[in-house]
Amino acid sequence: MSIRCRPMTRFQGLVFLIPLLIGSLVSRGAAHADMLGLWSTEENKSHVRIERCGETLCGTLAWLEEPNDDDGEPKRDKFNKDIALQSRPITGIRLIQNLIADGDGNCCKGRIYNPEDGNTYRSKLTLVDDDTLKVEGCFLIFCKGQVWQRVE
Repeated sequence: MSIRCRPMTRFQGLVFLIPLLIGSLVSRGAAHADMLGLWSTEENKSHVRIERCGETLCGTLAWLEEPNDDDGEPKRDKFNKDIALQSRPITGIRLIQNLIADGDGNCCKGRIYNPEDGNTYRSKLTLVDDDTLKVEGCFLIFCKGQVWQRVE
């Protein structure tokens, strides 16, 4: 007795994919929702607010432990590659952009700006638990990371 397999129709294929799509959207929403809020960088030198920006997440520098330079002026984005942006205050700039969940439910990938060197890097944010966020910035194969804590 031989068993014959018939190819799936388009409709059957869609029915098969719907639960997978719903699952990925739910996990994407969960990851995004859990990352929302105010986060303290290592050694509590600054706070970054992660919020929704359309379909993605972004992060804004909300607070600095030392907001002023040696002259008492607000710290500026002096290392920015765009000369026109070098005079803007660092507090309030968008550090994290275009965070999109990568499908595992607790991780997002996007871009992160480092005002200490004026470069933007590929980034990966991983929610370790409700109050801990691992943040990585990568250039080519080299990555640097920090662990951020949720601010109450």
